[in-house]
Amino acid sequence: MLKKVNPTVITLGIAGILAVAVGFYVNSVSWGPIAEEKTTQAASTDNGAKPANSNNNQTTAAAMQPTWAASATGRVEPKSGEVRVTAEVGGRIVDIPVNLNDQVKNGDLLVRLDDDDAITKVVGANAEAQVRVRERNEEDARGLQLERRNAEDAVAAAERSVFGAQQEFDDALDQKRNHNGAQDAVDKGRTKLEDARKKLADERANLASVNAKSGMPLPTRLEAALTVARAELTGAELGVEHTRIRAPFDGTVLNVIAKEGEVAAPSPENTLVIYGDLSTMKVRAEVEERDAAKIRVGQRVIVRADAYPEQDFEGKVTSIAQSLSPPNIQSRGPRRPNDVEVLEAVVDLEGAPPLLTGMRVDVFFKLDATASTK
Repeated sequence: MLKKVNPTVITLGIAGILAVAVGFYVNSVSWGPIAEEKTTQAASTDNGAKPANSNNNQTTAAAMQPTWAASATGRVEPKSGEVRVTAEVGGRIVDIPVNLNDQVKNGDLLVRLDDDDAITKVVGANAEAQVRVRERNEEDARGLQLERRNAEDAVAAAERSVFGAQQEFDDALDQKRNHNGAQDAVDKGRTKLEDARKKLADERANLASVNAKSGMPLPTRLEAALTVARAELTGAELGVEHTRIRAPFDGTVLNVIAKEGEVAAPSPENTLVIYGDLSTMKVRAEVEERDAAKIRVGQRVIVRADAYPEQDFEGKVTSIAQSLSPPNIQSRGPRRPNDVEVLEAVVDLEGAPPLLTGMRVDVFFKLDATASTK
């Protein structure tokens, strides 16, 4: 007699069979492509072909190659450097005829000190010289002595002409600044001053030639007294010129520190005006010690600034320091024992980049192979 089968047992059996079947199907689907790929790779290798991902490996290796020989932080400054103009003599500041960003030429006034005492000395010295001239002229002179006397008088007259032309030029500049004069007057004054200086140089050369002649007699007592008086007059005129602080070359006023009414002291620390030529710029870069052997004079560089993120500025290394020094750009606060030393390199920028003096930039030194293509 047959026993009745329990329905629960039948259900569990069917579920087990289905689980085995599903597992087999999934396993065959998962391993099939992998096995096929392995078979394909093996066949390709046997035929001498490279695996499909070999190009990716080459690309990754190429990407790991360095793009630059070295990189450094730098600051932009005028190619001439930032010149800190100071006074040669002490005195009260009475006039500052320039403003920030003014473009001035060589010899233009930047600061004027009180010159009352200096002018008084010029007047007194000039009067003394005139007396000595009259005394000397009472003596007769002939031959070489007369030739020397005429040459000395010509030099003295040329020196007075230079002093007078300088005063006229300064007056023309002052009138133009106060809108009472024209640029034409300034240009004429500058030309007159240059001509007077050339004339003085010629007369001094002529006097030297005359004094070198054989048989020239010694100066008389009155001639010697006149020479001393004229030297004192020249010194007094130089004292007036020392109260005029002038532009050392054509350039731009970067900062005006002096204030009218203050007393200027003849000290390198007492800067009156910061000045520079912005027509050409350079970058002073600080290269870490570990990269010192990777840079050289003549090496091409790329300069980048945060203010111009989409522009690259090109330049060339023109000088490299001969010794390491503490960093000036990155240092903040007191120096620590583990701070690295840096090697200063100067890079001349090409063209007229819009970079501002004092701007912090990143400097990338090109590899030699890259630099040689430029």
